[in-house]
Amino acid sequence: MAVCCDLEVDVNGEETFMVNKKIISSYSGRLSKLFGKSTVTKRNLKVIFNDFPGGAKNFELMSRFCYNNGRIDITPSNISLLHCAAHFMEMNNFYTSEKHNLLEQTEKSLEEINYWTWSELLTALKQCQVLLPVANFSCLLEKFIDSLVGRVALSNETSPCASTSSPDSSGFRFSCDTRSTESLKNSFSRVTWWFEDVLILSPTLVEMVIKTMVSRKLDHVIISRCLFYYQKSKFYNATADEKHKVLESVIDMLDTLDRSSVSCKSLFGVLRISTNLNISKSIRGKLESMIGYQMDQATLDNLLVPSPHGTNYLYDVNLVLRFSKAFLRGGGSSKVSLMLLRKVASLMDLYMAEVAPDPCLKPSKFLALAMALPDYARDSFDEMYRAIGMYFEVHAGLSEEEKIKICCALNYEKLSAESCIHLSQNAKFPSKSAIQALISQQFKLKNLLHSTNGSKCCTDSPCSFNIEAGNKGKKGESDQQVVLYAGKLDVSADNEKLRAHLQGMQCRVMELEKVCRKMQTQMAKIMKSKVSSHTNARSLPKLCS
Repeated sequence: MAVCCDLEVDVNGEETFMVNKKIISSYSGRLSKLFGKSTVTKRNLKVIFNDFPGGAKNFELMSRFCYNNGRIDITPSNISLLHCAAHFMEMNNFYTSEKHNLLEQTEKSLEEINYWTWSELLTALKQCQVLLPVANFSCLLEKFIDSLVGRVALSNETSPCASTSSPDSSGFRFSCDTRSTESLKNSFSRVTWWFEDVLILSPTLVEMVIKTMVSRKLDHVIISRCLFYYQKSKFYNATADEKHKVLESVIDMLDTLDRSSVSCKSLFGVLRISTNLNISKSIRGKLESMIGYQMDQATLDNLLVPSPHGTNYLYDVNLVLRFSKAFLRGGGSSKVSLMLLRKVASLMDLYMAEVAPDPCLKPSKFLALAMALPDYARDSFDEMYRAIGMYFEVHAGLSEEEKIKICCALNYEKLSAESCIHLSQNAKFPSKSAIQALISQQFKLKNLLHSTNGSKCCTDSPCSFNIEAGNKGKKGESDQQVVLYAGKLDVSADNEKLRAHLQGMQCRVMELEKVCRKMQTQMAKIMKSKVSSHTNARSLPKLCS
């Protein structure tokens, strides 16, 4: 029996279908409301759908359901399409019986999701990518993602051991038997087996999956590894626009994880890639913040990022300054992280020495590097002094005022005696620096004299410091005398005399330090000898008895 096709349907401008109005309307509440209960037959009726979920192919699939008396084989590969079409066409029990209710049938099929295979679940999830732009089916999507994440979580829980490796290690140690390489590989694959499968998903779907994993408290180290794998794999055959979208999505997802679980080395790899993709300012800020938080794990090579296009200096100094700010914001300046702070300070000293020879580096930028970390981040300022010396040597045209500003970053009290002697002879440094070095060394000298047992009080005139050795029988150790200067500093002296004065002072300070160390050693021997004699005396009655 021929079926009259009296309704023209334009689906999203993709394709036009001629269908029977009565048959389609009997299952669709949307069309029933559109045509009403009128039995008048009108020729050349036309309906235009601009946002039909799944497009022309899905309309054809839905039409088969209607022409087949409300029966269709619902599978994981078409359940998403049929479910969304049923919502769009209002094919629910309000307009049709339960038996012929497409929406009801898809929801019953969803109850079997726990019996689907992994590949069937991925197929259903992949199908959702076609529907995301045009359909609101969050409930359906949540069920798919919950099932997928649940299976991943279950596979991780059944692994022999949890991950104990750091994010930067070459592989996870999931196996209890560390002697077996084969066992390690098998254990690794048991936790990361799903990495390859998620490559079929779009960045939008992967983001939903990751958010669910985070809410389910899956291991952030594994999640971050998956994201880096996803980014690297997706880049192979992607266009520039696709790379841009993937990279921004991956950075955004990494920012939701515990920052200590994200590999600093991999983040620097992402940073290098991002320079050519012009990612948004907010996303780049997230990336730099993540790197800055782990700046103590960075190397000098990581920091030597070429300067942006259009700038004339060699390395991107502003980037490193932003890293240091992010590090301090992340808690690097707290007492608990003092060790990490000193590690970063050492790295900054190396970086300053590396960028100092750049003739285009402005004094303000170099000073910003020197002042980026608090004073207590460094036990010694010797390396910074050397970097400043290199900068002064290359930038010979600096004014005295500019040099003094840069030297303000130095803590002269934390300079070694050798560095102070070198500074006193270094004509490239301003004379004011030599004076400050001399004052700090004079202060250090007075502290040494006051803190040493048996020392005489420091006055405004030359003084003697006597040490009597514990063992007077030894030649050369019976009497030692070091003459030191602890008087007021005459800063009015000319530069050459001042530098000679400073050099002489440093020699005396070094000599005093040697004497103090020798005295401490001798005192320790005396105390040890007294303790030993006391012990022998107490043991004597026992021996006599």
